[in-house]
Amino acid sequence: MYQDTIVAIATPPGEGGIAVVRLSGADALAVVTQFFRPLRPEPLRSFRLRYGQIVDPATQQVVDEVLVALMRAPRSFTREDVVEISLHGGTLPVQTTLRLCLGAGARLARPGEFTLRAFLNGRIDLSQAEATLDVIRAQTDAALALAQAQLGGWLAQEVRAVRSALLNALAYVTVLVDFPEDEVEPQTIGPELEAGLATVNRLLASADQGLLYRQGARLALVGRPNVGKSSLLNALLRSERAIVTPIPGTTRDTLEESANLAGIPVVLTDTAGIHASPDPVERLGIERTHAALAQADLALFVLDATTPPGHDDYTIAELIGNKPCIVVWNKVDLNNAVVPKATPELPNCRAAPCMVSAHTGHGMEQLVQTIAQQLLGGSPLAAGAAQLVSNPRHQDALRRAHEHLSAALAGHNANHPTDLLAGDLTAALNALGEITGETVGEDLLDVIFSRFCIGK
Repeated sequence: MYQDTIVAIATPPGEGGIAVVRLSGADALAVVTQFFRPLRPEPLRSFRLRYGQIVDPATQQVVDEVLVALMRAPRSFTREDVVEISLHGGTLPVQTTLRLCLGAGARLARPGEFTLRAFLNGRIDLSQAEATLDVIRAQTDAALALAQAQLGGWLAQEVRAVRSALLNALAYVTVLVDFPEDEVEPQTIGPELEAGLATVNRLLASADQGLLYRQGARLALVGRPNVGKSSLLNALLRSERAIVTPIPGTTRDTLEESANLAGIPVVLTDTAGIHASPDPVERLGIERTHAALAQADLALFVLDATTPPGHDDYTIAELIGNKPCIVVWNKVDLNNAVVPKATPELPNCRAAPCMVSAHTGHGMEQLVQTIAQQLLGGSPLAAGAAQLVSNPRHQDALRRAHEHLSAALAGHNANHPTDLLAGDLTAALNALGEITGETVGEDLLDVIFSRFCIGK
């Protein structure tokens, strides 16, 4: 375990109402008392705010008036003594206070080191530590609910229950391998293997949805000029973000904006209309449209409901190819709107065409729901939406656990050699342990916690 005391600024840089400097370690209080002058001279008490001043010991100059909170171990986030200094959110007082902490014996914390200490000291498991970062980065209510549920420990409980049952099975198999000549009371481990595999399969089944809500998706709005792609972007954003004019070719470059569609964080890309153009600037925009389409998880193929599909529409359909796609007929509010029966062939367009008016908002809610269903693979949201596996590392570990448990169950049913069964059980247990951190190495910990900001 770490023995030194660390310090970091726990709030974003720049001006603000308050800023927080956080310390953790056995000497946290001793460091702060070297330059904190409380209004009342009695000792600081745990979980009590104390008002006072930060005073530079070298110059006796007052740096700022502050509130100091002491949280004694083990009743703190890191299970170490923690001190948090709340001061005015200006660059100079914050940096000066940090400098005083470093000069008094603290060390600057590495990215994620506070959360790493919470994990190493048994305050949280590894899945909860990763959920801490997910809470910070959540872009929608659904993503936040997933992160908060994982932070609450539901996934760790499920994994530990499976590991406990499999450990009993491995103990029995190990005895058979190590002491083949001894009489060992027969034990049936098939039910434990079947139950463990069923739980792993259930968790894996939720992972694609969970990853979507956590990581989001990219959508590209494509179509020929003047079909209303920019108007549709504005309607989805509920904001006048893109310039809209009746002049074809107004959009000459890609425009990206983030949105929340039915709880799914998405990046919408408005693209230049695809058509043959002699304008070199417009051609460059069309090339970027091709790139945006290639990167997208889903294409919104926008057509003009007032005109039948033309040559450019069929060219765009060929560019979309096997990309998941939704056909959107725009401008259905216009008097001359007559949606043609014939539409370009799109092999991966499973949803029915959406009839919308980006101008009036007609059909927009249905379009949003269609987008969500398409991104979810056509399946409804899983029951217990807050309890979905939402981390790609966890998904990979579950896949490996599934592979080894399936092999172990098949080997058990076929009476394969016991040592092979023990190998698959051990590998499955190690894979599951990677989720909670029980079988994880220092290299992986470094990778995980390096993604955190300094001060968390």
